[in-house]
Amino acid sequence: MASPPARLAAAASNVVGKVLHGGVADLRPMPRVLIDQGPNRSLYRMTHSSRPVSGPPILLVPPLAAPAICFDLRRGCSLIEHLVEGGRNTYLVDYGMVAFSDRRLGIEHWIDEVLPRAIRKVSLDAGGQDVHLVSWSLGGIFSLLVNADRPDLPIASITAIGSPVDFTAIPIVAPFRPLVDLTRGHLLTPIYRAFGGAPSYLVSRVFRATGISKEITKPLAILSHLDDRDYLAQIEAVDHFMSNMYAYPGRTFGQLYHRLFRTNDLAEGKVDLNGRIISLSSVRVPTLVVAGENDTIAPRPSVERVVELLDKAPEVRFKTAPGGHLGVLTGRKARGTTWRYLDEFLDDRIAAS
Repeated sequence: MASPPARLAAAASNVVGKVLHGGVADLRPMPRVLIDQGPNRSLYRMTHSSRPVSGPPILLVPPLAAPAICFDLRRGCSLIEHLVEGGRNTYLVDYGMVAFSDRRLGIEHWIDEVLPRAIRKVSLDAGGQDVHLVSWSLGGIFSLLVNADRPDLPIASITAIGSPVDFTAIPIVAPFRPLVDLTRGHLLTPIYRAFGGAPSYLVSRVFRATGISKEITKPLAILSHLDDRDYLAQIEAVDHFMSNMYAYPGRTFGQLYHRLFRTNDLAEGKVDLNGRIISLSSVRVPTLVVAGENDTIAPRPSVERVVELLDKAPEVRFKTAPGGHLGVLTGRKARGTTWRYLDEFLDDRIAAS
């Protein structure tokens, strides 16, 4: 443990960094090159590394509403940085901003167009190799649905981090269920139709509200950790992430609300998209599932439920890691837990191929 003079000097340095330089977090994005683009799809190959990249390609799949910087939160705590510096051939798909004109886009747009095109392009760019999907939150659900619906796609494995499938197992939504049932699901319908979806400022506020206790105690936490540069940098990076949330397209939000939240279809292993049934039992690739131990948006029971539903997958590996919804993906403790599980899973896939 550092001596009091050393801690005081570190605190003074951090205060100077925050006051004079706008913060202590290094928010520079990892270098990348755009290799493909289309509606709601910008596909990047990560380019910087202290060692040559090799091996099969990894495609990072974000959820809707959250910016793709979830995988590149800050230098020193960036999953992209970790993968690239580890010599892995890494790609990222970014959906970009969602406009009012996108309000008619449904889940089908992402599982029929955006992700299949990105997966095929990554495979082509990597010399025809199968692609390992690494996804977070709703991105994990989309990845599983894509594989279940399109077995022809060159997918080698799926990693789903903090991806809930059983919405009855999410305590924060339980108080709203009686009202939703009473109104037959029409509680939110007029609102998301009027706005063309869920506005970005509302998404950001809801995300913050799930960690309200941390928001309230944050000033005190900052004061008590003024000498801890890594701690302060993480708070700054999370605030930057929260300030850059996107909107949900209206039709997609409606499908998520009615199919996942209200009727909880996915917990039974199937989802009905306008008469088109997609079953998770059709997933036929090795899958790693990671749940956050302190996740209020996707608590362990809601995530772990998918293990039973992937009964045709050759392997389903389930792990838990410290952190809330974002923390399990890219919190400071994720560096020694979630990222290690991912490395072990990918290395095992490569060894088995």
